Amino acid sequence: MPQLSPATPQLSVPVHDHITDAMKAPAFLRLSANVVLARFETMKVYAALGAVRALLERGRVVPGQTLVDSSSGIYALALAMACHRYGLRCHIVASTTVDATMRAQLEVLGATVDQMPPSRSLRLDQERRVRHVRQLLAERPDFHWMRQYHDGVHHTGYRELAELAAAALPGEDLTVVGTVGTGASTGGLTRALRADGRTVRLVGIQPFGSVTFGSEGFSDPEAIIAGIGSSIPFGNVRHELYDTMHWLDFRHAMAGSVALLRQHAVFAGLSTGAAHLVAGWEAARDPRRTHLVLGADTGHRYAERVFARHAEASDPSTLRPERIDELAELRPPWAVLEWAGRPAPPAAVVTPESEAVR
Repeated sequence: MPQLSPATPQLSVPVHDHITDAMKAPAFLRLSANVVLARFETMKVYAALGAVRALLERGRVVPGQTLVDSSSGIYALALAMACHRYGLRCHIVASTTVDATMRAQLEVLGATVDQMPPSRSLRLDQERRVRHVRQLLAERPDFHWMRQYHDGVHHTGYRELAELAAAALPGEDLTVVGTVGTGASTGGLTRALRADGRTVRLVGIQPFGSVTFGSEGFSDPEAIIAGIGSSIPFGNVRHELYDTMHWLDFRHAMAGSVALLRQHAVFAGLSTGAAHLVAGWEAARDPRRTHLVLGADTGHRYAERVFARHAEASDPSTLRPERIDELAELRPPWAVLEWAGRPAPPAAVVTPESEAVR
């Protein structure tokens, strides 16, 4: 057997103590000269691990306690894994969109799952879930509500991602491109990068029908990407962090996802597809900056409803957003507005009245 030469460098390969350490590490993939994808199996592992670790360190939760939260999918799995790692119990109030595969994983990990019945609207589904969480807390005051939508502790885990991104892309002016959702990933990453002195633009993406950035007056009948928008105000969204906002319908996100697989062999979810489409448009207009696309999860949840329909997908090179100057001009299917740090729209402000569905 050949012997290694003394001059041959020795590889340093980590052996992880828990699967969450392996899952949270992104693969950085250059898609073009100024677009880089940070591809995750489940990006919300950063949010869940960072939050749980911080809560334990601060004494807000103790080993053996039950953590409870509402989720439409990948946060539920991330939280169940964090609880598995740190010796905590997990109770998930699941959206109707959580499929049998996800539910089985949660249950095998030891989580208790209460799933909401089919609902006619995203808002009704979210409100039912939050009401159910409140009922659980009334019955079990020893439960700790994670409040992924509102507790800023979920931003903390993304500092580690910022360090990885800085090491992968040293000295480059960055534009972070990602779907907004709860606001923790795009907001937490960008805040950490800016705190270290990086020049960072933040481009956010929303579906039509979300209150978070003012598109609640529209509906998208095909939309199945509930996790990237909201029908209720989210306290974790820091609107002032965002430089540019894009709104996309399902068909445009689908085009981005199919193109990412076809062009780069990357099988990723709809939120990643939306970010891929937006980043390509932004990068063509600002070639001096590196555009970092957040690829939140894989495409498995969308195999039948997106990838099996790949023949229907539009060619991204034919798609263009409509530039608007004010929210009053917003229209489907794709619009872009220079947000420039504007405050939250009225419907997205967390008020005492909205506390009832928080």
